Amino acid sequence: MAGTSVRVDAQTHQNVCQLAQVLSLTIGETVALAVKRLRQERMGIELRQELSDEERIWLEADLG
Repeated sequence: MAGTSVRVDAQTHQNVCQLAQVLSLTIGETVALAVKRLRQERMGIELRQELSDEERIWLEADLG
């Protein structure tokens, strides 16, 4: 797998390393899991927002 570096402060690196060890994952897997979780959380926040008038019209459209 090709990789790239991400600069983080020493405390964040230590936290990721500890979490990876607890979860029995690599550091890369742990970061990927954290990013996935944040994306899911953001998606949940967006889905809880009120629909716009345009979205409501689109959802209620008669497609038959």
